[in-house]
Amino acid sequence: MTVLDSRPEIPGDHGDSHESATATIGQSDALITSGGVSMAPVHDLGAGRGPYWLDEWLRDNAADVVAWRRHIHSHPELSRREYGTTELVVSVLRSAGLKPSVLPGGTGVLCDIGSGPTCVALRADMDALPLTEATGLPYSSTVDGVAHACGHDAHTSILLGAAMALASAPELPGRIRLIFQPAEEVMPGGALDAIAAGAMEGVDRIFGLHCDPRVEVGKVGTRVGALTSAADLIELRLTSPGGHTSRPHLTADLVHALGTVITSLPAVLSRRVDPRSGTVLVWGAVHAGEAANAVPQDGLLRGTLRTADHRVWSELEPLVASSVESLLAPTGVGFSLDYRRGVPPVVSDEDSTHLLRAGVEAALGDTALTSTEQSSGGEDFGWYLEHVPGAFARLGVWPGEGPMRDIHQPTFELDERALLAGTRTMVHIALAALAC
Repeated sequence: MTVLDSRPEIPGDHGDSHESATATIGQSDALITSGGVSMAPVHDLGAGRGPYWLDEWLRDNAADVVAWRRHIHSHPELSRREYGTTELVVSVLRSAGLKPSVLPGGTGVLCDIGSGPTCVALRADMDALPLTEATGLPYSSTVDGVAHACGHDAHTSILLGAAMALASAPELPGRIRLIFQPAEEVMPGGALDAIAAGAMEGVDRIFGLHCDPRVEVGKVGTRVGALTSAADLIELRLTSPGGHTSRPHLTADLVHALGTVITSLPAVLSRRVDPRSGTVLVWGAVHAGEAANAVPQDGLLRGTLRTADHRVWSELEPLVASSVESLLAPTGVGFSLDYRRGVPPVVSDEDSTHLLRAGVEAALGDTALTSTEQSSGGEDFGWYLEHVPGAFARLGVWPGEGPMRDIHQPTFELDERALLAGTRTMVHIALAALAC
């Protein structure tokens, strides 16, 4: 694999206070707030389901999983700046005798556990979002304008817990590749960084989990087929000579042209694309002009185009380009189209989903499985599925009562019992996939 050997001096802008916290974090401070207030322990919903080494590891180290999550939550880092999180992951993995490698960009980690020709990959993302947390939690973000409002702190801690538990196993039926991925929140996504570094070399299948505040803790939502959508960005710039609104016939009416594209392009696509593909174009920004009596010389339109169908995704860019040209031709307005392909849809294949479901049942019981809906949101896990089959699932983080606090919101919270449920699930998914 084309990776850098991990070392204590990971490049990044983080000071001594962070390094000290990373070095000392552990069971002793897992359930203690920064103010010294003791918090209740986190209940292990799958305790006693085995294997014995997993039960033993979680019995002795469950508080560490919670501690890792709270530390990462308090010290969020934006995409491709996850230096402190990378350092924590490397440090913990090394403590188990593992040999993690840092991606060439300085953030993100690859690490193999076990041996053998069969290799199953488990992936977690690490980055935070550029927004201000409003949860009031005692371990809230200490970084202005940055927060783990999508659960990536939980994903990282869960995979780290699964890694340490797997490392404690007396024997494994194959090899497990851990992918701690940077930059999921920016398109086209840090999955491409990991793949370029060799993350998929020798891998047979890949699996991942994502927090879902609409699913109760202790349950995992799965489905065969598309789980998320491809998500592309469209930026359209229009130009006109401009003029007075009393004489639109002497110029090109830029605002009218904008309106034509705004209303007509989604309609055109709805007639040119199979409606079963879940394709939807929504505009998010439009800018043009200032004065009520002046035809502006330039305008800007931005939106997202999403689809759950991989074939349709490959056809959308030329279809949008030709449609925009046809719509604007009669207006006389000039234009430039910037079409940015984002991430492919996440499509879980049937065999991998069967293995994932077997892992969930082994980890949490047969009542833990639930269905989940296809989302129009984007997720760069889809890039891994361009290389190997795999499956993605939604991990319940809702306590079962009270509001469902959505992801990508300043108030997002999760039930920390999901950390241990997720750790067990990841371990059992790997075991099920290696045993097939």
